[in-house]
Amino acid sequence: MRREGLVYMEGRLAGRISEDEHGYCFIYEEEYLQKADARAVSMLLPLCKEAYQDKRLFPFFDGLIPEGWLLDIAEQTWKLDARDRMGLLLACCQDCIGAVCIRPVPEEGV
Repeated sequence: MRREGLVYMEGRLAGRISEDEHGYCFIYEEEYLQKADARAVSMLLPLCKEAYQDKRLFPFFDGLIPEGWLLDIAEQTWKLDARDRMGLLLACCQDCIGAVCIRPVPEEGV
């Protein structure tokens, strides 16, 4: 099952993050890369055309997920497992403090 989120930087679509059976992928939108004022979402994910791939969720995105009592509330509210990092990212990070937010891409046929 593939899950995907749109990554917004200061309100502008900057890229996409996805998870499938192979792991995680983050890629910047080409239109975003062409902007003169484009900024990387993280120092560990500098602006480039190639996709970033990893077996684990990238530390920057994992750091957006709430911790402690707020994580407990999110787990109970959305019936998510603390180990489902992508599920938590898509559920909890639509209105983050800071420049980056993640909006889930609806699954096809839903």
